[in-house]
Amino acid sequence: MGVEEMKQKMETEHLYSGADLLIKCLENQGVELIFGYPGGSVLPLYDSLYDESIPNILTRHEQGAVHAAEGYAKATGKPGVVIVTSGPGATNVVTGIADAMIDSVPLVVITGQVTTPGIGKDAFQEADMLGITVPITKNNYQVRDIEELPRIINEAFHIATTGRKGPVLIDLPKDITVLKANPRIDKPVHLESYQPTTTPSVLQIERLMGLLKKAKKPLLLVGGGLVAANGVKELRQFVEKYQIPTVSTLLGLGLLPHDHPNFLGMGGMHGTFAANMAMMEADLLINIGSRFDDRLACSPEAFAPHAKVAHIDVDPVEIGKIIKTDVPIVGDAKIALQQMLSIEIESPDCEEWRKLCEERQQKYPLKYERHAEIIKPQEVVEIVGRITEGKSYVVTDVGQHQMWVAQYYPFQFPKQLITSGGLGTMGYGIPAGVGVKFGKRDESVVVFVGDGGFQMTNQELAILNQHNLDIKFVLLNNQSLGMVRQWQEKFFNERRSQSVFHEQPDFMKMAEAYGIGNKKITDPATLEKDLQEAFATPGPMLIEVMICNKEHVLPMIPAGMPNDQMLGVD
Repeated sequence: MGVEEMKQKMETEHLYSGADLLIKCLENQGVELIFGYPGGSVLPLYDSLYDESIPNILTRHEQGAVHAAEGYAKATGKPGVVIVTSGPGATNVVTGIADAMIDSVPLVVITGQVTTPGIGKDAFQEADMLGITVPITKNNYQVRDIEELPRIINEAFHIATTGRKGPVLIDLPKDITVLKANPRIDKPVHLESYQPTTTPSVLQIERLMGLLKKAKKPLLLVGGGLVAANGVKELRQFVEKYQIPTVSTLLGLGLLPHDHPNFLGMGGMHGTFAANMAMMEADLLINIGSRFDDRLACSPEAFAPHAKVAHIDVDPVEIGKIIKTDVPIVGDAKIALQQMLSIEIESPDCEEWRKLCEERQQKYPLKYERHAEIIKPQEVVEIVGRITEGKSYVVTDVGQHQMWVAQYYPFQFPKQLITSGGLGTMGYGIPAGVGVKFGKRDESVVVFVGDGGFQMTNQELAILNQHNLDIKFVLLNNQSLGMVRQWQEKFFNERRSQSVFHEQPDFMKMAEAYGIGNKKITDPATLEKDLQEAFATPGPMLIEVMICNKEHVLPMIPAGMPNDQMLGVD
């Protein structure tokens, strides 16, 4: 027997523990890092990770781990990977999994489980993660045979990153991690029951382009699905070619630069006047990668009443679910735009429509009243936009500050805004910012957070110095749950029930406790100077800005009202 044959024989005879197999499979998938938290059922896994072939980022809470993985995935387009222990460790990631599901974020979440004989017997730290996560995952698995482990891992990554992206959970009993085997780890994935449609029907694309040729008031609506498809180049070519006014969803911001002449801004509940009016008056609405959710189409039965609606989405379930669709197109948004660009038509005669949209932008811009003695949050966002030249990755928590950032930060490229869209998860911002920075180490990362969300996950600040993460956290402190308070003031007779913080911790001392830089800003006269100094300071920084505690996010469409019924427009 030759040397090579002997080597191959030794390799085939070598047995790997389930834990080692899992690490080998993750390496085979190109995983760069893991966000995780150890515990009893995953001790064998963490023993295999001890040599750090793949670094584990030890967050301070499992919820922090899954939100960090979301931030990493949204910024890079790569799947985020999470490992947590059984029972409470696993249930602590449920919110992040649900968040990833509704925002179509690719995650592979590995939860430890009690040993196989103990499953179903209420063993210590047992939780039925398959039952819990069925509605909030694309798929979930429980490994019962070590020989099946590589297949399951490979399928999980395939499902998470193809079609409409999303989270996949693998529940891993502890005994599987210590059993030994040597199955093939690179077997190709082929799932007969999972074959996402990526190439749209050419006939439907031709039908859409025929409608565009005749349209007098065409409008593009672009969302997170187009971001996920990496179709920004094709979108910008299409907009330039036909000069079509364009509206973005929250998760679609950056697909067109904020100052593009055909960009009308964000539509929906806190969108611009021009964007919302355009959606109500268009005669052809081309939706590329948006779900028509209730924050965009606030009153579905009254939405786009004059328009033929074309909806391009990789997920057929979304088409026609909320808004009646005239031209349904199932497929990848980037490929759809490539097909649309390949069909030559006469440009639609819509010069008057473009002028009307432009006039509305100029007549009814986003605006706020400056105050000599009170810092306005919109101005903070504008100044940060100037300091960063609109080039930072911007992460937000959820609430008023999230909407002010969407309205006033000068976004320039897709995947620039990292935020919780569909689930609206408070506590998302800080750990998601950490994940973004791990994915974009050489880029500027700014996190905007409110004083409510800050107090949910601020423990993740503890890892900044350990990993040399230069992130600037802008804490907009209005001493309240701002969006809750706004609704109470608008619709509940100003009865501010449990929405005002009468006592708060000293956030600057908290920053000191975590060993990071800190600056508190209270004077509107020195706001820009103070922000410039804070951003010029090397290393992680908590910048607390005391803002007006009565400011509302405007415009605003009351829940259930048509998109042309906006408050705060005059």
